[in-house]
Amino acid sequence: MENPLRLLLTGPPGCGKTTVMLRLAELLPDRRLAGFYTRELREHGQRVGFEAVGLSSGLRATMAHVNIPSGQRVGRYGVDCSSLEPIIKAELEKSGDVDAYLIDEIGKMELLCPSFTGAVSQLLDGLVPVIATVAMKGSGLIAAVKRRPDVRLVQVTVANRDELPGELARSL
Repeated sequence: MENPLRLLLTGPPGCGKTTVMLRLAELLPDRRLAGFYTRELREHGQRVGFEAVGLSSGLRATMAHVNIPSGQRVGRYGVDCSSLEPIIKAELEKSGDVDAYLIDEIGKMELLCPSFTGAVSQLLDGLVPVIATVAMKGSGLIAAVKRRPDVRLVQVTVANRDELPGELARSL
């Protein structure tokens, strides 16, 4: 049996990784997708945090915000792992049929949540294709997933970001 697709998209902030993932999901309306994407939260034109949105459940969670008084911080953002738990359960620990997992992103904020790191490790060892975005730099799970022999790492650039969603949809 052929190994399932394991693809990690990386690149600097703002290169289009999340956009590639959203367009990929749009190109696969007949597939049972699970996972989540992140979006910036803005107030008065300033980024103030990040929200995770479940692909199959539609659940939303503010996972990081300048006003979250958490001891877990990434830059100026307090990280609230408990807010991410329902999305992890509904999307990454989803029981039943899933054709592919799309995860945006394996990054420093998400890595502060043990249930996230556990779920991602399980998915990468599983039988269902996984396409995820991953931070360019980082230790722990960020470095570990990039070292996996079964993973293909793809750099997202201004030059390839428009063609990537179609290529990825065909490979699924």
